[in-house]
Parts: sequence; structure tokens; C-alpha cells
Amino acid sequence: MKRPIIARQHGVALPVMMIVLTIMLISGAYLLKSSNTSTMTAANLAYQSTLNRAADRALLEGSEWLASTWTNNRAALIANDSANGYVATLDTTQTVRTPAFWIGRRTITDSNGVTIDYVIHRLCERALAYDDPVNKCMQTTANVTTLDTTVALGDTLAQTAVQLAGNPQLHYIITARIYGPRGGNVVSQLAVLMGV
Repeated sequence: MKRPIIARQHGVALPVMMIVLTIMLISGAYLLKSSNTSTMTAANLAYQSTLNRAADRALLEGSEWLASTWTNNRAALIANDSANGYVATLDTTQTVRTPAFWIGRRTITDSNGVTIDYVIHRLCERALAYDDPVNKCMQTTANVTTLDTTVALGDTLAQTAVQLAGNPQLHYIITARIYGPRGGNVVSQLAVLMGV
């Protein structure tokens, strides 16, 4: 009796299955990495938001002190007050990255234990009264012009004198910075105009 001849198998199914399993393995690893990245991004955004709120708290505290001092003891704003983070001048060669910019700062700690520095700069060249002839301060007034005028109120054609349309507003810049515990850094600024 003759044995039946069995057709020889070529084994195509095994390599195809191995390729499919490899693709599924790579896809699964990518999905895990992708979801982990999304979670980390969301956590970092929440952390950054927390730091921004803390910086805003310092800006608010500085602006409240400035408004109170402006109302109750305006003459005190001629001199530096490092206990309250106030500097009566601004050296325009300094930036927030320069250590000298932060001389006179005030340091506070929020309820989460985050340390925040802030400093209030009056935009004046010298620690003198804003209207002292040798002092130069950033001042503006509200623009009350109407159309069809050649020179706006508050502008001048003279080269030697400033002519303001009304009482000047002095410029102050409040700058807050945080070095976050996880390496996140935030610097925020607030411009405040105080009418004389």
C-alpha cells in the first residue's frame, strides 16, 4: 500500500503573524508613551498655572501697597523702601535677569510654601520728586484729542519742554518672580499709572 503524498507546507502564516504581533507591540508601546506624555503635559500646565497665580498674588500685594502709600503718604514714594519692595528709580540698563534689578525686593511666601520676590520700580531717573527739574520720570496723560487736529493734546512741537494735556500720571512697574520647586520659573510684570 502506498502512502498518500502530503503536500509540503511552506510556513507563510508564521512570518505574517510575527510581523503583525511586532506591529501591535510597537503600537501598544507608543500608546503608553503618548498617554504618559499627555498626563505630564497636563500636570505641567496645572503647575505653571499655580505659579502664575502665586506671581499674581505678589503683584496684587505690591499694587495694594503702592495705592495705599499713594493715598496716605505720597512723599514716602520719593525714597526707596526695601521693607516694602519699593525702589524710587529704575536703571534702564538692568533687566529682570540682572541681579541688581532685584536690589530692594520684598520676599513673601504663599500658602503653598512658594517663595515669591517682587519689586516696585518708579520709572524715574533719580530718587527726587517727579517734578524736580533735574529728575526725569515717565509721565503721560489721557489723550483727549478729537479728529482733524494736527497736534494731539499732550504732544508738543517744542524741543525743550514737555507739555502735558492735564495732570500727569506717573508710571510704576511691579515685577514678581518665582523659582518653582520643580524648576519652573515665572516672571510677571504689572504697569501701574498713578495720577498726580
